[in-house]
Amino acid sequence: MSDISLNSDKPKLSFWQIWNMSFGFLGIQFGFALQNANTSRIFETLGADTKNLAFYWLAAPVTGLIVQPIIGYLSDRTWHPRWGRRRPFFAIGAILATIALFVMPNSPTLWIAIGMLWIMDASINISMEPFRAFVGDMLPPEQRTKGFAMQSFFIGVGAVVASALPWIFTNLIGVSNTAPEGQIPDSVKWSFYVGGIAFLVAVMWTVFTTKEYPPSEEDIKESKTPGPLNIKFSPRQYMARGLALLFVGAALASWFTIQSFDPQLYVLCGIFGLFGLSYVIGAIFMGRNKYHNGFVQIVRDFQNMPKTMVQLAYVQFFSWFALFAMWIYSTSAVTAHIYKTTDTTSEAYNDGADWVSLLFAGYNGVAALAALALPLLAKVVSRKVTHMIALICGGLGLISYYFIQDPMWLVLSMVGVGIAWASILSIPYAMLSGSLPPKKMGYYMGIFNFFIVIPQIVAASILGFLVSTFFNSEFIYAIILGGASMIIAGLLCLKVDDRDEVVMKEGEA
Repeated sequence: MSDISLNSDKPKLSFWQIWNMSFGFLGIQFGFALQNANTSRIFETLGADTKNLAFYWLAAPVTGLIVQPIIGYLSDRTWHPRWGRRRPFFAIGAILATIALFVMPNSPTLWIAIGMLWIMDASINISMEPFRAFVGDMLPPEQRTKGFAMQSFFIGVGAVVASALPWIFTNLIGVSNTAPEGQIPDSVKWSFYVGGIAFLVAVMWTVFTTKEYPPSEEDIKESKTPGPLNIKFSPRQYMARGLALLFVGAALASWFTIQSFDPQLYVLCGIFGLFGLSYVIGAIFMGRNKYHNGFVQIVRDFQNMPKTMVQLAYVQFFSWFALFAMWIYSTSAVTAHIYKTTDTTSEAYNDGADWVSLLFAGYNGVAALAALALPLLAKVVSRKVTHMIALICGGLGLISYYFIQDPMWLVLSMVGVGIAWASILSIPYAMLSGSLPPKKMGYYMGIFNFFIVIPQIVAASILGFLVSTFFNSEFIYAIILGGASMIIAGLLCLKVDDRDEVVMKEGEA
């Protein structure tokens, strides 16, 4: 390994080497699965208004929007002879996330629970974001689809167990799944404790069993003395775009105020304002010739994403909008539409909530199996067609919620969702990695995650408004909107240019 650097040709790794480098995702998914399946339940138990659930969930995507590019940028510039480049971030995130998983189900009030969601999601992102770049760092191009598929496999396995934990504790161990009003059931608490331990153990397995390739001598010299810049856009152009974004945000805010729309919609204005302000600040730094400033580099690279990345951004937007709708509203939709109750203290509600957790385990189980088959299908019909088929299966699965009265039939819905989930977690990253410069792999993977968190923020901003305004607060329609969104994402796959491309020259923007 001493003769191999980050930028050199890399040897193929064995099955068990890919297994070890991906094993940490088993733990990461314990955290995400427990969060996705139980956060709405915790919020409702602590007195949250169902109409505001999406707004409360904003902590997660907003955290990702801030944390992921920063962690990607820092991990690209980190190197330790013993701990490597990405592994320090794996370990730090795992320790913090484990602490958060122990605290979250013991939150005494709603606002503390929302704060813990923020901390937990930030911690999980610290571990997760470098794992995506890890595949690009360690594997040759021909093994990357397999590497991301292995991550999807562990995500599926971890989520199956984690999502089913409340049901397991209740039905197999005998721990109560009900509690007095305002208190979290013991079955949920013990699920989070087990998840915290699993998170830490799995991530540290990867930290201690995998060694990373060092940067080349040329990279080390360049990091100390940056090379010349190729300026593609002037500071004035960045300033103009920033001001335009700020104007759009201000105009939307004025309209929402005049129309007295739901306050949650102001979050959309915040998105435009955040990006506009970033462009303006970046332009000011560029005008002072401070191009090597880390903030400026984030803005410039966002503006000059590779073509494949731009095309995949649209696919990701509609895919993750659908997923966020499912995660937020599945419990509310299933309990109200199928179990016919909204009383969080009733046995029917808690049986429905437990069934949702089990269904989430089911779609992740399907994803674990589908992850093994997707690389084979991709070789036959191409990666983008494979992804299209998977997303359409997921969209139809979500829409089918509406037509089901017997909750057992939701298992079939989850088969479609599981196929889509396996593909979402692997195929876009495999298509993307070949178009990224190795020295900015973590950085661009962090920026790519904008197109995971931005649709989640949009969903959190508008879904509650749409459902309460147009669908009489029947949250089953949020699931239908999610299904339609996922089908649109599938059709957009056909526009993706899935091939390795010549990326922009270093320093060009």
